[in-house]
Amino acid sequence: MASGCMADAREEAVGTFVTMKTFLKAAPLALALGSALGVDGAAAAAAAAEKTTPLPRLETRDGRHSLIVDGEPFVMLAGQVNNSSNYAEPLKTAWPVLDAMHANTVEVPIAWEQVEPAEGQYNFAFLQELLDQARAHDKRVVLLWFGTWKNTSPAYTPAWVKLDNGRFPRMKDSQGKDHVVLSAHSANTMAADRRAFVKVMEYLRDHDRQNTVIMVQPENETGSYTVPRDFSAEGNRLFAQAIPASLAGRLGKSGTWEQVFGKQAPRAFNTWYVASYVNAVAEAGKAVKPLPMYVNASLAGPSNVPDPTGVASGGPQWDVLDIWKAAAPSIDFAAPDIYDRVSANIVQYLDKYARPDNALMVPEIGNAKEFARFFWPTIGRGGIGFSPFGTDDTGYYNYPLGAKAFDKETLAAFALPYAAVGSIMRDWARIAATRPTWGAAKPDDGTDQATTLGAWKITASWGQWQFGMKDWTWIKAEPAAWSNEPVGGLAVAQLSDTEYLVMGDHVRVTFSAANGRSDGTIVSVEEGTFKDGKWAMTRVWNGDQTDYGFNLIDRPQVLKVTTGFHSQRQH
Repeated sequence: MASGCMADAREEAVGTFVTMKTFLKAAPLALALGSALGVDGAAAAAAAAEKTTPLPRLETRDGRHSLIVDGEPFVMLAGQVNNSSNYAEPLKTAWPVLDAMHANTVEVPIAWEQVEPAEGQYNFAFLQELLDQARAHDKRVVLLWFGTWKNTSPAYTPAWVKLDNGRFPRMKDSQGKDHVVLSAHSANTMAADRRAFVKVMEYLRDHDRQNTVIMVQPENETGSYTVPRDFSAEGNRLFAQAIPASLAGRLGKSGTWEQVFGKQAPRAFNTWYVASYVNAVAEAGKAVKPLPMYVNASLAGPSNVPDPTGVASGGPQWDVLDIWKAAAPSIDFAAPDIYDRVSANIVQYLDKYARPDNALMVPEIGNAKEFARFFWPTIGRGGIGFSPFGTDDTGYYNYPLGAKAFDKETLAAFALPYAAVGSIMRDWARIAATRPTWGAAKPDDGTDQATTLGAWKITASWGQWQFGMKDWTWIKAEPAAWSNEPVGGLAVAQLSDTEYLVMGDHVRVTFSAANGRSDGTIVSVEEGTFKDGKWAMTRVWNGDQTDYGFNLIDRPQVLKVTTGFHSQRQH
């Protein structure tokens, strides 16, 4: 992105909000001032920088999930940098982008080849640089470990791993030929990967007591394409055996892999052993510093049973999550990487991963403008985080998966919802952990979306001006400028029997009494925010602002809607 566009995006950003108020921003400044204050001042600044905060954790209660950061619920308004931005200079280009997006978190890879370029010799210079830069820019970090798998490939393994196929064997296809992917059955490979990952976690334990890093992804998009399992001698031996007892207990079935899974047996088998491998890595890392850890899925499509040779076999696809849950108890949740541009498919993905035993997070989604609207149904399903991919200014764009260019207009599409939720981030996270929520995005066909929360039906419609009705014939009006664009979404939380929190953009929201009742009324619509956990009104919407629904268009507004029913008592 050109620097001029970046400046324009920042100046034209859709409102402002208060970012995390932690000492993380102040600590680097204190360190800088320390030299001017002398030894005592420097020591005090260093002590502040090393201040210990509560360890981030994932909480699950009654099927709802919360990410707890600094002891309070937290929503990751994130961006993931490009794969090769895991070096000091390109990383610097990410911060203006993230600031303009109103992001509070950045997802950044660290590669095994960076950490252990020569076997047994470790280098954490980039990891320290990442911590320093993130603290200076008031961002939390999700660390992505590119080890045995990255997009199913071993491309980020060190040269001494890549070039030693005897010690670190590849998978074999059904003809006995080497496949590019490293075998999940290799004890040598797993031990070497685990050892390097443990060193990373030890460094975080010793150098990140303030928990700038709040979550870790061990491995990236695991599995293998075109070869559904390892056909090596060891792979064939294990495949002929009965499925593990713990998996049989979870599924309520026993027998060989083919007896239990039929045509999907090679994929189910590979899933078990890949998940077991990743679990061993994560378990060892958590023994050092038990941060939340998740895995991400390279999605194949929304079909019920994907083609075993056309999917990343072994990865945490939604239809094999039960296998992952049984094989990898040290993994807190599995998450979908979404680059599908079909709205109905995206909604399916969100529904499949939002489970009582699986927190919803979207760690990667395309950075094209049309993907931004799906932030709303993600948090409406209780999602703990959302992250478009490629949020830096290095000049790389992964079109057609994402945008042709991450320009001002594209950036603003993500900045708008981030600004709205960011203004009440902790409060939304707290509410979503305990109260019913719902969210929707404009579907490709533009049809209304609706749900019932409590005694009220809530409807979202799209492409309308703030005043008037589409079907009016007595006055002419051009269609809204955004009527045919793939933009628009909302999220709603039910605060009580009568109160609702509403946020969104490019959407008309209407409330109507459910179950055919005709005595319902809107008592008040307040725009505002939360202060110290309590609602603070800035103005009341009425008249034109409410006669045609509540129209949230291009500003990060938060509404509290109070409802009621007419009293039937005679006075």
